[in-house]
This record gives sequence, structure tokens and C-alpha cells, in this order.
Amino acid sequence: MSQMNRRRALQLLAALGTTGLAAGCGSGTDTAEEAEPGSPIKIGLIVPGSGPNKVIGDEITNGFQLFLALNDGQLGGHPVTVVPAEEGDTAKTGQAAVEQLLKEGVLALTGVVSSVVMSGIRDAVEQARVPLIGSNASPISLQSVVYIWRTSYVLNEPGEALGQYLRQTLDASSTIAIFGTQGQSSRDVIDGLRNGYEQGGRRLTGEPIFTPDYPNPGKNAYSGPITKALGRRPDAVFCHYSGTQAVQFIKQLYAEGYRGPIYAPGFLTEGTVLSQLDDGEKGEERALIQKYGIETALNYSADLNNTANRVFASAYRKAHNASPTTFAMASYDAAQVLDKAIRLVGGNPTPQQVNLALGKIGQIDSPRGAWQFNQPRTPQQKWYLRKVQLDGRLLSNVVISELATLG
Repeated sequence: MSQMNRRRALQLLAALGTTGLAAGCGSGTDTAEEAEPGSPIKIGLIVPGSGPNKVIGDEITNGFQLFLALNDGQLGGHPVTVVPAEEGDTAKTGQAAVEQLLKEGVLALTGVVSSVVMSGIRDAVEQARVPLIGSNASPISLQSVVYIWRTSYVLNEPGEALGQYLRQTLDASSTIAIFGTQGQSSRDVIDGLRNGYEQGGRRLTGEPIFTPDYPNPGKNAYSGPITKALGRRPDAVFCHYSGTQAVQFIKQLYAEGYRGPIYAPGFLTEGTVLSQLDDGEKGEERALIQKYGIETALNYSADLNNTANRVFASAYRKAHNASPTTFAMASYDAAQVLDKAIRLVGGNPTPQQVNLALGKIGQIDSPRGAWQFNQPRTPQQKWYLRKVQLDGRLLSNVVISELATLG
């Protein structure tokens, strides 16, 4: 384990305030004091260090490092050095990151926020025969892979889960205004919505509105498209935004006079979005959210009541003074599946041996609930309906029910 990562692990454990919790999070095998650790290994972490996706990259880093901190800095009994590489936002920058990490002799790769980057590095990873445990980007088009596994989701799944729910919830005559950013990610999400909704004679009317993928949208960036959509008097809005884009879209939607429910993949309200929308007890935005509702579909919520999540969420809050997001959870699980696979190999693992072992690890006891890899190497998992509600004095994502098991 590098000095930087060792210091980070010690800081996290100090924040947790107990070594007992770290022992309780292990895999049930001998601790470092009871057995000699295996040979040191390197894991490559591909994340953006700047730009609009940096906040997700930070969550991914935090989740992976938290698992290491709770497991004596080891995966499968081997001391770990995490080697970071800049993801960037293009296929070319992603390929450069992979090349850099392969030269470092990493046993496996993880991370990757952007779907463009994930698609761009596909061939390089497959040709190198080094497993990549992707913890965020997951385009539909990424198929027939052998060395790429994903602990997040496939991008059509949150739309499909919500589509099924809306088909059962909305009247058949309802109209839905659909928004998303330009690019494949929003198209994948909306394809999922259609697949889930358009059954039994139901049809989504009107074309989706795709807005530019603004890094930092201004206060009127979405006003024109919103005005156009509201002219059709929709009964509901479905949208695919995250981060700063989500904040501005919701603010401008209300400012243009929309008074109805909002439905979206859970990225809309993850991270700091709700704190930026929460304008206090007398604020108009808070009142509108409470009155008309924002409901989202996601594979995780920090308030899920299971043992794995109680340990994970508590440790994350103590380490970072914030609730964990699905991005941190998926990266924590990426470390967990690598831990299991490397332990199955034992001895001096090779990338090819780890890749074979990943197909044998079975069910994962995860903060999201139990899941397992399916044949396409993505999670078969539950999706949850979450509603923005007051939790104490703050707006929070509260799980209302299970929506579907997909994958």
C-alpha cells in the first residue's frame, strides 16, 4: 500500500473512531495480525480530476478507499497500492489512462465515470486482458465483453423501472414532457422509459427534448425548451440530469410555471443537489417540491435498512460528513468483488485468473441489497422508488417502495 493510501486509510479509520468496525466489515477470514499478507498488488483507478464529473470521481475514489480502510488496506489478503489516472472526457484521454496504468503493472482497473470514455477504452481493455470493474459508466452498447464488469447498472434500467411504475400510476391519457442532455446516456435512459411504459397500448406522445450538455448551465439555459414543452400542458415531466444541470433545470422548470410531478433516474437528486435546492422552511422551491413531488428510481439509497448498508453508510458519514451516493456505493462494491475474486485465486494472482474468479463469486452482500453478476457482467439488482421528503429539517431521498428487479 502506498504511503499516500496508507495515510488515507488511517485518516478514515481515525474518523470512524473504532477498529472494531473495521474488523466487522471484513470477509470473515483471518485478519492481518493472524496471517501474513500476500504479495503487494496494484489497482488502477480511472477517474476525472477536474470538470463537471469530478464530483462523481471523488465519490468513486471515496467508496473504493473506504473499503480498503475497513479491510486493513488489503484486497483478498494482499496489500494494495491504488494508482490513479486521469480519465478526461474523451476516448483518447481514457485510452491514455489505460496505457499508463498497464505500464504500472496493475492487476485490475476500476472507476470510469463517462460513457464516452468507457466505450472508448473497451478494445484496449479487452486486448490487454486485464479486468476492469466499472463503477459508473454503463452504456447499453457495451456488449459482448469478457474483461469488463460493471457494479453500477445499465443506463436503460432506471428509465425502464420508472416506465413500468408510470404505466401503473398515470392515467392512460396523461402526457409526459421528456427532457435530457444531448448524447447517448440520455438516449439510453429514454429508451428504457419507452420499454417500460409502452405496453398494453400505452404510447409516449411527443418527441423528447435534448438540451446541450452544459458543464455549468446559466440561469436561463433551459428556459426556452421548458417554455416550449409547457405549451403542450404536460401532466408530468421526466428528465435525465445530474449535478449542476439538475439544480438549474429544476429551478427553471418551477420558474417557468410548471406545477406538477417530476420523475427521473435518481442521479437528478444525488449528491449536493437537494441542499442547493433547499431554500429553507419558507422557501418557494422547497414548498413546490413538497407539494408536487419529485420521485426517482435508483439502485441505492443511503437510508436502506440492511446490515451492510448500516455499516457502510455510518462509516462513510463519519469519514466524509456526508451521506453516501450510489456512485460511492458502486465503487465500494467494486472493491468488494475484487476482494472476493482475488481471495479465490490466492497465491500470486494474475489478471486473467482474477477475471475468471469474478465469474465465480456469486451473490454480493451489498449496501444496496444482495445482487449478483448476470451473463452480460452487470448486476442483477433491485431498483427502488425514492421520493424527496423532509427528513428532519432537510430535504432527503426517502425510499418509498421497491420498483423492480432488473438485469
